[in-house]
Amino acid sequence: MKFARFCQALSNWAGSSKTFLAAMALIVVWGLTGPYFHYNDTWQLIINTSTTIITFLMVFLIQNTQNRDNDILHLKIDELIRATKDAQNAALCLEQMGSRDLRKLRERYSSLGKDEQVNLDSVAAEQPMAVADPTQSPKLESDMNDLQR
Repeated sequence: MKFARFCQALSNWAGSSKTFLAAMALIVVWGLTGPYFHYNDTWQLIINTSTTIITFLMVFLIQNTQNRDNDILHLKIDELIRATKDAQNAALCLEQMGSRDLRKLRERYSSLGKDEQVNLDSVAAEQPMAVADPTQSPKLESDMNDLQR
């Protein structure tokens, strides 16, 4: 848990405008020192090595932060599915399905709204939009149960 807090704090710091401005300032200072060092190999090596190390570490930091945010998002959506009376609880285990099955399921959900159109006129904006309810499709429900088996 300490690592997760550390990564979150570091991610917040790295994504701040102050950190960006500090990095820009360091690059400007490095660039301005070029004539002093006659643009030699060591001068170039400093920026290349620094940026490579920082990029390498940031990849892991970003991945950790994305994994955490993704887990949180999934848990929130799972709770909404669980709490919704008409929702299909089989949707709670979609991460266990293969890519082919997920693609088929997405196509079936997409086909539900294929003939529907969202009206963006100003008059229609005041009225609630009609959206097809995927839980009302018995074919989709049976397909979802088949895919879970």
